[in-house]
Amino acid sequence: MMQPPDSPPSSEQQLMLRASALAGLTLGELADWAGVAVPQDFRREKGWTGQLIERWLGAEAGSRPEQDFPELGIELKTVPIDALGKPLETTYVCFAPLTGIAGQRWEQSNVRHKLARVLWLPVEGSRDIPPGQRRVGAPVLWSPNTDELLLLQQDWEELMDMISLGQVEQITARVGQVLQLRPKAANGKALTQAIGSHGQPIQTRPRGFYLRKNFTQNILLQHLYLSENPLA
Repeated sequence: MMQPPDSPPSSEQQLMLRASALAGLTLGELADWAGVAVPQDFRREKGWTGQLIERWLGAEAGSRPEQDFPELGIELKTVPIDALGKPLETTYVCFAPLTGIAGQRWEQSNVRHKLARVLWLPVEGSRDIPPGQRRVGAPVLWSPNTDELLLLQQDWEELMDMISLGQVEQITARVGQVLQLRPKAANGKALTQAIGSHGQPIQTRPRGFYLRKNFTQNILLQHLYLSENPLA
């Protein structure tokens, strides 16, 4: 029986060994060996899979703004996929700043920082598979190439320009080719300060940056040919 590590990975190679060792195992097996219960469904436990995987990989950052493996400069993203290896949902990146954004540049942005180096771990996510029987796929370690970086930067700059011009309420999920801005809060009652259309402070729902499903799918397809072999 495997045991979760008691320390963070000391190198990229060790992290990949840990991630590769999870491939083909079920969430039920990993939960049982870690001594935690599997939820009946994920409607109220959306972050459970990611937290379980973090435990098995030795991640430290949790929900803090730094990467999940700060010493290695690597962010972890678990991706629920269907039987063809297609992502079932968008991927959350980080909260979006809605005030105090004058002079912010893409190169210093949290989005750029979070996506500099990402360990993608696909997990079966079809609703007809009970949570405990869903298998973990093979890991992908990715850094954006020149074209991907340009697309991300263009979307980030467009969205940040709209925020700074007081247009946050006009931003829909349709804005952005690969990156989108959407409400991010536990419930609709949570509010934060933002810039209004006349430069005045307003109250609005917190926003988060998300990667579109087709962008994530292209990353997985390039590295794993998931349309043929969704899981290890």
